[in-house]
Amino acid sequence: MAARIYQIPMNAMQSGRALTDKWMLEFEPSEARKADTLTGWAGSGDTQRQVQMKFPSVEAARVYAEKYGIAYSVVPTPNKTLKIQAYADNFR
Repeated sequence: MAARIYQIPMNAMQSGRALTDKWMLEFEPSEARKADTLTGWAGSGDTQRQVQMKFPSVEAARVYAEKYGIAYSVVPTPNKTLKIQAYADNFR
């Protein structure tokens, strides 16, 4: 049972920084999804895929994973780059 720890990214509809300081622990999928023959929906028998735990810091998530013997990997947060431009640049 392996897990990955990452910082929650901003939503596409979000301009503020709410909840972006939280860290998430998610389990890696243990089996591939397959199409159901009756409905055509994708699914699997992997119930760990539904578990998502939020932590206030990366250290809290690491301590939890080590306490319960969960192998984990920390996904680094990508650097945010801002493209500064003036409103007048839209009309060039």
